[in-house]
Amino acid sequence: MSTNDLILKYLDIWNERDTAAREALMRSVLTEDSFYSDPDNAGLRGHAELSTAIGKAQPSFGDLRFTLDTVISTHHDRALFSWRLGTVATGYDVVEFTGNRISSIIGFFA
Repeated sequence: MSTNDLILKYLDIWNERDTAAREALMRSVLTEDSFYSDPDNAGLRGHAELSTAIGKAQPSFGDLRFTLDTVISTHHDRALFSWRLGTVATGYDVVEFTGNRISSIIGFFA
């Protein structure tokens, strides 16, 4: 799977409203012990913690969806990309890959 494919599938996780479907996506995209941090979440570990945080955040998104804006740069096992939440929010994420999955996500809101 390409870097772009993994990032797109990661964003699909944030867009998925069904918990079971979201967690199935997580198993295919994220390592079991994946780490997530953004300005609202100091450090989440594993699928369950991230899925819970996504489920709590989604009502505030309304019908808006996350989309990939640009993969800005990649090197070694890392990528920096920008995303959009509809037309109301943007941000940047740095992801780290272990094998063919994402093991760490550090998010920034713009």
